[in-house]
Amino acid sequence: MTAATPAAWRPMRAGDLPAVMALAGRIHPGLPEDEAVFAERLCLFPSGCLALDLKGEPAGYAVGHPILYPHPPSLNTLIGAVPPDADAFYIHDVAIAPEARGHRHAEEVVAALLLAASAYPQACLVSVYGTVPFWQRFGFLPADDDLAPASLSAYGADARFMQRLTLD
Repeated sequence: MTAATPAAWRPMRAGDLPAVMALAGRIHPGLPEDEAVFAERLCLFPSGCLALDLKGEPAGYAVGHPILYPHPPSLNTLIGAVPPDADAFYIHDVAIAPEARGHRHAEEVVAALLLAASAYPQACLVSVYGTVPFWQRFGFLPADDDLAPASLSAYGADARFMQRLTLD
C-alpha cells in the first residue's frame, strides 16, 4: 500500500489555466467565465491566484484581488487594472474538485487569501450555492442589501454579497 500524494496550494501559473478552466466548467457550469478573465487576474494580481496541486495537476484553484468596495467586477468581466486606491480584497472564487474535497483544502486557501487581504480594511465576496455558512466560519457576514452590487443577479437566485470588516 502506498501513501497518497498530498495536495498542496502553490502559486497559479499560466500553464495551469486549461486545467483551471476545466475545473471551473465542472464546478460552476451555470456561472461560466472566459479563460481571459482568469488570465487577466493572474497577470494583474498573481499573489491572489493559487492552484491546489495534486500529482502535478490542479485539483482546485482560488482567485482574489483588490477592488474598490463595494464594487466587485461583474461575472465574466475583465477589470483592466487593479485600482491604485483599492480599499477591499475581493475573493473572486475558491473551487475544489469533488474528488479532492474533505481534506481542509478550502480552509487552507481561505486563510492564505485572508493573509493577502490583510493589507486592506475589508474583504468581500459573492457566496453562491448556499455557501453562506461556510464563509461565516471565516468572519464574513451578509452585507446590507443596499450594498449588494446590481450585478449580483448574474450569480443566481441564492447569491449573497458578503463582507468581512475586521481582518485579523
